[in-house]
Amino acid sequence: MCAKYLKRDIDNVLSEWKRTVNRKPLLLHGARQVGKTSAIREFAKQFDYFIEINFETEDRELNVRGLFKRGLTPRQMCDELARAARTPVAAGQTLLFFDEIQACLPALSLLTCFYSEYPELHVIAAGSLLSFALHELPLFGLGCIHSQYLYPLSFEEYLRAVEDDRLADGLREVSPEKPFPDDLHSRYIRRLTHFILAGGMPSVVAVYAGGGSWAECRQALDNLILAFYGDFPKYKHRALAPRLREVFASVIHQTGNKFNYSMASRGSNYPQIKECIKLLELAELIYPAVHTSADTFPLAAGVNAKFRKYSVLDTGIYHRFLRPEPAAPEEQEHLLQGASAELFVGLELLKAAPGDRPAPLYYWQDEKPGSQAEVEYVVQRRTDIVPVALKSETRDGRSSLIQFLSEKRCTYGVRCSTENFGVHRHVKNYPLYAAAQIGK
Repeated sequence: MCAKYLKRDIDNVLSEWKRTVNRKPLLLHGARQVGKTSAIREFAKQFDYFIEINFETEDRELNVRGLFKRGLTPRQMCDELARAARTPVAAGQTLLFFDEIQACLPALSLLTCFYSEYPELHVIAAGSLLSFALHELPLFGLGCIHSQYLYPLSFEEYLRAVEDDRLADGLREVSPEKPFPDDLHSRYIRRLTHFILAGGMPSVVAVYAGGGSWAECRQALDNLILAFYGDFPKYKHRALAPRLREVFASVIHQTGNKFNYSMASRGSNYPQIKECIKLLELAELIYPAVHTSADTFPLAAGVNAKFRKYSVLDTGIYHRFLRPEPAAPEEQEHLLQGASAELFVGLELLKAAPGDRPAPLYYWQDEKPGSQAEVEYVVQRRTDIVPVALKSETRDGRSSLIQFLSEKRCTYGVRCSTENFGVHRHVKNYPLYAAAQIGK
């Protein structure tokens, strides 16, 4: 029996793209198993005909790779695909889907031609290791491709997956000035604890939403980690799979701290570790948060690239990798504290950004000698620079958030915690579960 499809925010994005008049071929980015293929197959139900070509597991009888090596135009290619797949290709009626397109560079090159030569046809391509191919083609698809990014499920998407639409709808109407009733706040906290432990990878959420046990969720997470490891040999021959595994593990263990290359691998030098980090970023298994001075717009103008933190793509992967002692989620208060909470907030900020305009993560730390002041995230909200802190104070008892507000003369700051909504002078409190709303 096929697993039930989990509705995603990307569904609405795809439907809007379908109706766009000046439509470009859509290129869907995302790590392996974040739900790209499932979302497109669900979207395909809006069409009369659907042709799917997976360049990693293609049907040899179609000889698709051979077709793309013949230098055909988009219309000629569609004629050949229609004959090979015995499915009509008709503008407005057919969805043409190229999956794992990075495995066939001629197909990737032809994709850019559809906009000028066959714009009325709906064409989507996706790839789990897509950034590897695009990294070698910096001007690929300039002005001819619509790129969209997909991440694991957000907390709101998770709530809808477990059929708690009331809580999901409530997240869209939050306000620091209007705290939730205590019982409702407690419900959010319980759901959040479950989500942080399980994570947002669709295969795991499907297990939990379908009534599966925590043991089954852990097994699904183990399968995902093994799948990621299985991809490592595909990255590049210069980075050995064991070294990639070692650096990937170090990213997880260093979550919440500035990444220390000397701690990343015992037998590798700095260039080798840096190469592994680059490859893991391209595979979208890890995301950077870069230090910014936050003195002006844009935040990127004040970046100090020497100071970086890294986050793994999913809280469930993070906790399963660390393998905490088995316990019910409600018995694991540490899930809402420290590095776990910081990881969750960063991922929610990433997921909340428009899918066609990914927003980088930034953080701030006082660079004066001896200072311990640090703000976990800094975001731009309209014309305001907003610091987002998870710790109330540093080890010396000083508030990093208050120091930041004073030095940068910001209008307000945000403190993210397990507390309910609230406002105290220039600090707005957002519960962790509402982190996605901070940057909106």
